[in-house]
Amino acid sequence: MALASIKRVRHCSHWGAYTLLVEDGRIVGAEPFELDPAPSPIIHSVAEWADPKRRVAQPLVRAGWLEKREASDRRGRGREPFVPVSWEEAIGLVAGEIRRVSETFGNASIFGGSYGWTSSGRFHHAPSLLKRMLNLAGGYTGHVDTYSIAAGPVILRHVLGDDGACGGRANTLDTIAAHSETLVVFGALSPRTAQNEAGGIARHALEAHLKVMAERGVKVVLVSPLRDDMPDWIDAEWWPIRPNTDTALMLGLAGEILRAGRHDLAFLNRCTSGADQFLAYLDGSADGRRKDAAWAAGITGLDAADIAALARRLVDSRSMLTVSWSLQRAQHGEQPFWAALGLAAMVGQIGLPGGGVGYGYSSLGGVGAPINLAKAPAISQLAKPIDSFIPVARISDMLLHPGREFSYEGQTRTYPDTRLVYWAGGNPYHHHQDLNRLSEAWTRPETIIVQDPMFTATAQRADIVLPANSSIERNDIAGNRRSDLILAMQQAIAPVGNSRSDFDIFNAIARELGVGDAFNEGRDEMGWLRHLYDVVRTDAATRLDFEMPDFDAFWDQGYAQCPVQSDHTYLAAFRDQPEAFALNTESGRIVLGSKALAALDYADCRSHPAWIEPAEWLGSADRPNQFHLISHQPAGRLHSQLETGPASMACKRNGREQARIHPDDAEALGIVDGRLVRLWNDRGACLATAQVAASVRRGVVVLPTGAWFTPAGNSGLDIAGNPNVLTLDIGTSQFGQGCSAHTCLVQVEPYEGAAADAIRAYQDNLAALAAV
Repeated sequence: MALASIKRVRHCSHWGAYTLLVEDGRIVGAEPFELDPAPSPIIHSVAEWADPKRRVAQPLVRAGWLEKREASDRRGRGREPFVPVSWEEAIGLVAGEIRRVSETFGNASIFGGSYGWTSSGRFHHAPSLLKRMLNLAGGYTGHVDTYSIAAGPVILRHVLGDDGACGGRANTLDTIAAHSETLVVFGALSPRTAQNEAGGIARHALEAHLKVMAERGVKVVLVSPLRDDMPDWIDAEWWPIRPNTDTALMLGLAGEILRAGRHDLAFLNRCTSGADQFLAYLDGSADGRRKDAAWAAGITGLDAADIAALARRLVDSRSMLTVSWSLQRAQHGEQPFWAALGLAAMVGQIGLPGGGVGYGYSSLGGVGAPINLAKAPAISQLAKPIDSFIPVARISDMLLHPGREFSYEGQTRTYPDTRLVYWAGGNPYHHHQDLNRLSEAWTRPETIIVQDPMFTATAQRADIVLPANSSIERNDIAGNRRSDLILAMQQAIAPVGNSRSDFDIFNAIARELGVGDAFNEGRDEMGWLRHLYDVVRTDAATRLDFEMPDFDAFWDQGYAQCPVQSDHTYLAAFRDQPEAFALNTESGRIVLGSKALAALDYADCRSHPAWIEPAEWLGSADRPNQFHLISHQPAGRLHSQLETGPASMACKRNGREQARIHPDDAEALGIVDGRLVRLWNDRGACLATAQVAASVRRGVVVLPTGAWFTPAGNSGLDIAGNPNVLTLDIGTSQFGQGCSAHTCLVQVEPYEGAAADAIRAYQDNLAALAAV
């Protein structure tokens, strides 16, 4: 290609910043951001967004709905053909449905809790723009928390006063790398997950910090069923724990410290409340069972002597505990976050450089990075006229059980009677649990509207589909409170098909509803980008005395530095002066025994950190010969985005996801590497290609998330390898109500059906998408 004809366009996605190379309106390459020390390989998949095969090319309406509207057969979703319509007709239909449901049933019957990661742009952020429009139209039922993290922040808000410790406000990685002597990693510290960040990321710095730790000789213990949850060049001691038992290990470590009389009683008395309850639970005086190394070993499958030795080392050295977000995506997911806090309080190093506990390191790339002190760019969702929400992962419960009561953070609320679902920029048929249950719930609303660039499984099951641009077809800004730069997202190519930007779509609907002027505030796309950037720039100058370039200079350069704080030690001021820097908790201190939870008396979230046996785990006596399924984030894509891109396809085999299994388990089942296998339980079944590897614990099978849900005919067998046909759709507890995806047992067997038929069905599905 002739270099003179190449146009270079600055852009950013959740997996990082990059420059797109564009020739004759086509993307011909991508270059990493010059300041990124470890760019993600996913940047080389971005050109897939321009491929029309999986795009929605024009507005579509399901034939049955177009004929009968809300009286149509809702089980026709995903089966009936779509009818192309004009944008004018589509906008009229959408506005008419919003108006009809609002006037007939009330705005709580509109579910606009749209959740998804379609773009890192903070202006064309589809869920925010949807909520802005619906708030102007009278309101909607929304959601709280996220699928990534829900139970964790709920319990931390109660016991620490806010959720900053799991949102990037705990110790920064630079201070851990410089001061920690013992690092216990519960879950992962992996570039696989750290390559992504909501709102984009400029610099992937995790590996640089890990290298400093390696050079300093930090003792690292990796507590995970997967050896590759840390890079293999880190000399970590691998503890292959039974999944869902980390809480028991934390409590056993704390109990060993207590039995040796080495707990920091002065810290407990000065900086915590309810410690007497916690200590009584640990020493067994509360329930007759001492929580010690032997007790923990019986639950976790780990060695009791190793547990006892680690308990001694935690007290003898500057010790840091890191807890991945994945641990709280399980039944009783509040407990590992709370138990880790209890263990750190027993050690007594909270508030010291390189000591204490933090949550979510590497779960996203910005957690542990220097803390951005300025505002983050964001389009306002405006004030909410009505108070109606559900916990984010309870959508099937909401649709299946209108009027049923549910609890959340001690409140008792009621599921609304949902008549209209509007989903923009997300794919619940990727991220929700028990997809067959969701499919039944999906038949309950009268109308479902989906707005997305891609013809996802969710879009295929809509009544109205609105084609949105991908981020490379419009201008935007990336940035967030965990990034030290604001990044330009410049338009690289013309819109694909008849797609429009999310802002233009919602602006047209708002005008049809009579609220257009309030929605757009007289600004077009570039006017909004200038405004959002100037809000950040003005805040940095007036509040922090930090000068950022003007918008034109920023846009020309492609990025702007934000004011940040490095070398941050979490709760240092509180440790020094607990009264002066009291926490926003019931006692003003770290809560280890909760009066509020004692009053609620929940069996699944007690008044102190506790081990509570999950519904499905490898210790279940009534579930022999089953495997614990771990459905983690894949290395080659973010969620279900760019699933057919080169980075994603490099992680597949024979066109589908790989299920990793230990060699001993594979041999016992007659499975060889590369064999097509079936994973199944009472909730569903899917196919995958076996990957036999010793990097996974025995009794565990790993199947990454994100394969596009592709059930074969009437069998219900997902042929693409989507693990969420298998996962359990229950709340973590009555208190937190997060998703419990990682509490899941399955059976695995060689697939005895015709492999060629399964592959042909998968290819036929892709061809059908292309035809639409």
